[in-house]
Amino acid sequence: MSARPQPAIFLGHGSPMNALEDNQFTRAWQTLGQGFGKPKAILMISAHWMTSAVAVTAMTQPKTIHDFGGFPPALFAMQYPAPGDPVLAQRVADMLAPLAVHQDHSWGLDHGTWSVLVKMYPDADVPIVQLSLNLNEDEAFHYALGQKLAALRDEGVMIIASGNVVHNLRRLDPRASGNNSGFEWAHNFNNAIRTAIEQRDFAAVVNYQQFGQSAELSVPTVEHYLPLLYVLGAANANDQIEILCDELVMGSISMMSVVVHAETSV
Repeated sequence: MSARPQPAIFLGHGSPMNALEDNQFTRAWQTLGQGFGKPKAILMISAHWMTSAVAVTAMTQPKTIHDFGGFPPALFAMQYPAPGDPVLAQRVADMLAPLAVHQDHSWGLDHGTWSVLVKMYPDADVPIVQLSLNLNEDEAFHYALGQKLAALRDEGVMIIASGNVVHNLRRLDPRASGNNSGFEWAHNFNNAIRTAIEQRDFAAVVNYQQFGQSAELSVPTVEHYLPLLYVLGAANANDQIEILCDELVMGSISMMSVVVHAETSV
């Protein structure tokens, strides 16, 4: 058991190309890995594993999944050969009981996982278990799962979730970069969620639809937003909460990351 709880981290992952690039976001992820050190294992919640029931990867050697198209061959050639952890997979199932949790042997590590972990832990030597997103359930369900899994942090397991607070690919504007550009609705929603997190008003984050049209445009589909709720659910009253990488790219993707940890600084 760790001397202090492992962090729970939400990473705005953006483009898969971040796996190949060196930029302010990838450097922030690298700094997180160096600052927190290697956990016993990582429970990963990615926007890119959507299911109709809750599942965890339970194989000893998960495959690297290249679940995208139209990118350079170098990205498809990337491998992230981190080991799995069947014992942790069963522990997750036990913690979520009586909810049925499928022990999956067919998925692996999708790009929502390896494109960020290749920067945090480039040696791929930390065991990884992915938890799927059951899209048949509402936002409160996902937040509640985070609460139930929070105790893993005291067992040496880092909880990492990967998605984007604002994620509207149909509204992308390649000319827009940085926080001095981008859509007003994207800024409004991103700022509203950041404020709610900083004020620890997690109910507002769960019930994000209250932000109206800005929410509708920022979260046209829910899978990139839901991972954030697991990290907030895993927070406790004594944790520090830090916001990193709070920038819009291409007008309609928020790279905001949220770090929940017991330290006074990252």
